[in-house]
Amino acid sequence: MKKSEFNYLLPEALIAQKPLPERNASRLLCMGRDSGEIIDRQFTDFIELINEDDLLVFNDTKVIPARLFGSKQSGGKVEILIERILDEHHAIAHVRSSKSAKAGTLIELDQGYCCEVLGRADDLFKLEFKGGTNLLGILESIGHIPLPPYITRADDASDLTRYQTVFAREAGAVAAPTAGLHFDQAMMDKLKAKGVQSVFVTLHVGSGTFQPVRVEDLSEHLMHKEYFAVLPETVAAVQQARARGGRVVAIGTTAVRALESASRSGQLEAGFGDTDLFITPGYQFKSVDALLTNFHLPESTLLMLVSAFAGYEQIMTAYHHAIDRSYRFFSYGDAMFLG
Repeated sequence: MKKSEFNYLLPEALIAQKPLPERNASRLLCMGRDSGEIIDRQFTDFIELINEDDLLVFNDTKVIPARLFGSKQSGGKVEILIERILDEHHAIAHVRSSKSAKAGTLIELDQGYCCEVLGRADDLFKLEFKGGTNLLGILESIGHIPLPPYITRADDASDLTRYQTVFAREAGAVAAPTAGLHFDQAMMDKLKAKGVQSVFVTLHVGSGTFQPVRVEDLSEHLMHKEYFAVLPETVAAVQQARARGGRVVAIGTTAVRALESASRSGQLEAGFGDTDLFITPGYQFKSVDALLTNFHLPESTLLMLVSAFAGYEQIMTAYHHAIDRSYRFFSYGDAMFLG
């Protein structure tokens, strides 16, 4: 398929700039994966759509305050977005400045911290952070939550908690697994009380999730890499759910990518590492039966993934339905259940 087939016109007013006051207050568009039937519901109805035999798979990645502001010794302003932490003092990052930073450039940060540009890493830069404090400590002290580019306001104190799931525990993402943002602890407790089992995978969402596909022929697209981990207990839980006739319900496209990356042999296996899995229509899913997801950017790899899961025509129909009914789009927006 071609990139342009995944374009759609979205009124700017439908891009959610802030979260709703309550996590579970969003709307929920439900679409039958086989029938294509669309029903408009509220997210609080999600519990009714899940059976006791089903298994929910969440992504437990934790968003780090990965955006830093500083200046060169010449006085030029610099913006840094950490893409991946390599160790306690080194990272791969985007570096934005009036002139491209060269190896050896020192960047002065707030509170006396600084980092040095060691060189290029493909389109990114390798940085070394100076001083005794480890990188995560520096980010916790002076970093900003890296809101997506389509959110046009600066981050504020509320984003520290709301651009983070209530079950986040593995630090490393620079973007939230947004389907998980709809769950508050009360919702998690109600699902557990119903007898629904939940397990976790980890996929550290990178800023590449927002990068546009630059080629018309999807077979020529080079997918960004993201770290994932699937534990043996998650594999066992998936096998048990299938054995009892339940569905494996992925909470978000990142959970899908983790599960399917661990299923490349044909069956789900425990493992960890980098994945560059690019899922497009025609892909045969091995470990996921239903999906909760937010609405995704036009011509994005995530829109291609959900089109592969539920059918291109059905997804495009659902998106136009959502636009006509003024659903809220993207990270802080409403949700869709494909079951």
